[in-house]
Amino acid sequence: MRPLPLALALLAVAPVAAAQTPVLNILTYDSFTSEWGPGPAVEAAFEAVCACDLVFSAVGDGAELLARLQLEGARSEASVVLGLDTNLTAQATATGLFAPHGQTAGNDLPVPFADPNFLPYDWGYFAFVYDQAKLAEVPQSFEDLAASNLKIVIQDPRSSTPGLGLLLWVKTAYGDRAAEIWAGLADNIVTVTPGWSEAYGMFTAGEADMVLSYTTSPAYHLIAENDATKAAAAFSEGHYMQVEVAGKLANAPQPALADQFLAFMGTDAFQSIIPTTNWMYPAHRPAAGLPDGFDQMITPAKPLLMTADAAQAARKPALDEWLTALSR
Repeated sequence: MRPLPLALALLAVAPVAAAQTPVLNILTYDSFTSEWGPGPAVEAAFEAVCACDLVFSAVGDGAELLARLQLEGARSEASVVLGLDTNLTAQATATGLFAPHGQTAGNDLPVPFADPNFLPYDWGYFAFVYDQAKLAEVPQSFEDLAASNLKIVIQDPRSSTPGLGLLLWVKTAYGDRAAEIWAGLADNIVTVTPGWSEAYGMFTAGEADMVLSYTTSPAYHLIAENDATKAAAAFSEGHYMQVEVAGKLANAPQPALADQFLAFMGTDAFQSIIPTTNWMYPAHRPAAGLPDGFDQMITPAKPLLMTADAAQAARKPALDEWLTALSR
């Protein structure tokens, strides 16, 4: 047989080589995959060690991940879901779509955390962020906020994990008085957005006095923009925590790569990306520590967090209270 010309030989080999590169598909939320989010750096770092192609598929916000997964079921092309939080893990486990992660490494969360199906990759405290140059009197509680004329932007708890976190924050802090608090806050709410990005954009555009975000959000302005005017209001009731997690799907097309990625999440190569891209605390503190500026963020005196099962039980009653208050 005559040998192929070099160019033709390379063309013949290229498709075979491409076909041999396994693809790990990860389902996550859109801000994670944005050009300023962790996704691009995580993709580059993992592909450097996995001999694979990492592909992110994104939906609007964290709570939409579960809805998307429930719609696709066992037909999902994803091997890993990244971006649920502990307020949704009980419901996610009940779908039967997740497999045990099998990882044994610990974490550096300020609260005990152990879940056979989900691994934490970052965490933070919810807070209302404001501009110190524009706001002279800062509310120190939900009751102060409700009594003020301040305009706030929040996220929808049916599509957004921060929105759901706010419901459980109020419920944890006030219990049977939660409906009363929401009734007081109703006239402060300018709008309810589907996700975090839209709400924060409205705040930075000057369309609201405060926005539901995180105690670490001002670190972005301080580190990335050299702007020290943004701050998080410290509430006397305490601040509800968010622990974001990833899990492996039981029908993962690439189970071995999924295991490798979950193990990679706990390394400095992944965790050192989180603080200045997702603007949260890493679940495993990197050896180099946190970037300068994070030490200036407020540390809540009262961390609040429901267990996964308690959050699942409280979700519907809290949502009903919220809907009733906003419909009046």
